[in-house]
Amino acid sequence: MTTPPVGANADTTADTGTTRRLSLLKPTGRLTLGNLLGALRPMVAGQRDAQCFYGVADLHALTVEHEPDRLRALTRELATTLLAVGLEEATLFVQSRVPAHAQLAYLLESTAHVGELDRMIQFKEKQRAGGAGGSRVSLYTYPALMAADILLYRPDEVPVGDDQRQHVELTRDLALRFNRTYGEVFTVPRIVTPPAGARVMDLADPRTKMGKSAASAAGVVGLLDPPDVVRRTIARAVTDSDTGRDAVRADREAKPGVTNLLEVLVACGGSTEGLTTYGALKRAVTDAVVAALEPVQRRYAELTADPGHVEAVLADGAARCREVTEPVLARAEAAMGL
Repeated sequence: MTTPPVGANADTTADTGTTRRLSLLKPTGRLTLGNLLGALRPMVAGQRDAQCFYGVADLHALTVEHEPDRLRALTRELATTLLAVGLEEATLFVQSRVPAHAQLAYLLESTAHVGELDRMIQFKEKQRAGGAGGSRVSLYTYPALMAADILLYRPDEVPVGDDQRQHVELTRDLALRFNRTYGEVFTVPRIVTPPAGARVMDLADPRTKMGKSAASAAGVVGLLDPPDVVRRTIARAVTDSDTGRDAVRADREAKPGVTNLLEVLVACGGSTEGLTTYGALKRAVTDAVVAALEPVQRRYAELTADPGHVEAVLADGAARCREVTEPVLARAEAAMGL
């Protein structure tokens, strides 16, 4: 979906005609510069003209091996970071505090067929990577939880990237089957292609996307990294051996590392004018990135010093989500005979 964020990312229309936006992000690692430029900034902009529900998908994090204390810490860090980037006007919540997500997921598991889940490409890929013995049942049934995330908020449209398209297609299939079998309960969402956001690539491997779950942190700039760490990471960024007059130029195929640095520079508000060497380019990128991260880190420090405010925001968000989701869950339960 976005970075779309993992879990669900939907534009929904309530009975009032107000557009709703829903995105869930999984707390499996620290947020990166790529998350900021590719997903979080559009989320901040979107909260101004819609009802926005932004969640920390801690239930999704249970699909793989994890340490409970670290999951709790990452959940709090992610929620605090979402506030720090400017999502103060949105409804911010932790998925596990809204019981309807897990409850509807079971009803949808009772609607799905084994063959449908067997065909999920992401499960097959993760199963191969981790070995069959290490695969959890929750990883297998993850698409039902993702479908519940979406359907609870009555979406008309779901913007989706290629990596999540199969899951949203299953969401549509489950909604259609449920409605045919038990009566009209769910809105069947349309799949739409979202506008392209900034795509930040790994600085050490510019052919792959910068992500919070990267195998190596060498090419990843974290949103909370101090300036000296940012400087070292960018200084090690991959470029190439070209030293000609036009070495600093955008060419995704021939110069992926340089192109990535140029795109990061522009996305962070810097200028590419007058840059003729890789050293000058990296210095300009460093200055622009540090400047872009400074207000986020300053606000994050303020919020961590006031944990009661963060907790109050999460409690209010969960209450608002329960108001929205419980009627949908109740209709589904009644339709199935519960």
